[in-house]
Amino acid sequence: MDEEYDVIVLGTGLKECILSGLLSVDGLKVLHMDRNDYYGGASSSLNLTQLWKRFKGDDKPLEHLGSSREFNVDMIPKFMMANGGLVRVLIHTDVTKYLNFKAVDGSFVYNKGKIYKVPATDVEALKSSLMGLFEKRRARKFFIFVQDYEANDPKSHEGLDLNQVTARQLISYVSTSFLFLKYGLEDDTIDFIGHALALHLDDNYLDEPAKEFVERMKLYAESLARFEGGSPYIYPLYGLGELPQAFARLSAVYGGTYMLNKPECKVEFDSDGKAIGVTSEGETAKCKKVVCDPSYLPDKVRKVGKVARAICIMSHPIPETNDSHSAQVILPQKQLGRKSDMYLFCCSYAHNVAPKGKYIAFVTSEAETDQPEVELKPGIDLLGPVEEIFYDMYDRFEPTNDHQADGCFISKSYDATTHFETTVQDVIEMYSKITGKALDLSVDLSAASAATEE
Repeated sequence: MDEEYDVIVLGTGLKECILSGLLSVDGLKVLHMDRNDYYGGASSSLNLTQLWKRFKGDDKPLEHLGSSREFNVDMIPKFMMANGGLVRVLIHTDVTKYLNFKAVDGSFVYNKGKIYKVPATDVEALKSSLMGLFEKRRARKFFIFVQDYEANDPKSHEGLDLNQVTARQLISYVSTSFLFLKYGLEDDTIDFIGHALALHLDDNYLDEPAKEFVERMKLYAESLARFEGGSPYIYPLYGLGELPQAFARLSAVYGGTYMLNKPECKVEFDSDGKAIGVTSEGETAKCKKVVCDPSYLPDKVRKVGKVARAICIMSHPIPETNDSHSAQVILPQKQLGRKSDMYLFCCSYAHNVAPKGKYIAFVTSEAETDQPEVELKPGIDLLGPVEEIFYDMYDRFEPTNDHQADGCFISKSYDATTHFETTVQDVIEMYSKITGKALDLSVDLSAASAATEE
């Protein structure tokens, strides 16, 4: 271990494994270490026995739930947008050859006590029971504008500069002047568009330039069109546990070195406070930069929140989701009188994450209390009968260090969302900080189609 590396990566969570793979492909000499004897870190995947041990101590799983090894329960379950950043990273690195994906059946939104399919196009807007007749027409008009919008084609801009016009001005009736398009969308429509289509985490986007908002809507619609299914999402067969290992294989192919079960992993600093290596079991590996999750450098991060989650085992799909074997349901914050959205994630034996006839459902949200059983009840009530339920809370951390001064690049903790858009954004930003260059994700997306079952 007494060698010098360009980068030492600590922790085998998904973010760290993606970065390890990307940096190895770039030709950097990478050493990847983990204090655990398994891949995945916080984003690991557990069988039923491991799940029981983690949340119920020494109790043994109930036999009627099925074989333990047929369960692959992801601790940080997130779907991938078919045209999104993570899929582009997978194709860019050729990791798709290690994985098989399956399209997710449904994407839904909660509105006024009911679950509805998320309409993403002008045609779907007219068919949706989410809106009344006149609102459907207004929504259709807005969706056509979004579908036709091309950043490099001024003719598609309808005379609007989306770097100047806010999302609120674009979609709300706020002016009698001709400066803004007057779609006049109702608050409930704005709610599902902003949170279930554009996937914003809060309503701050309404007062920011509308360009990102429109681009997010386009990403959703284009991802939906890729497989012509019920959602814009895909998910790996056997769950996300395969992803960190796939990137580990990629790193190894390009010369990266992996070491699991390495205790302590203490980062060493020089007199100027710059990282110069990592020590474990009395040996020190030298390096120029350290990449890690927050648990390895707790004095360089701050707590920014907490995630509440419920993990449920069921024998049926989520009611009112068209019998979807896999689905996401977003409950916008205003619908619940909360400060943050709530998310339902459901996957099943169709993705090989549970025995035949069994479903795994997660209810997650940014915690606003210390009582997950009470706080998550609106989401759990939508699941129908649950055979087993586990409650959990974990802290979220963000780095506070100056990476240019100390050479340490620390990932953010995983948020409550059930999609990968925020996760991959963190990875892309970290890659740019580490390498000083932007990650080129202009790829041929047909490779994702080849690796995906519809």
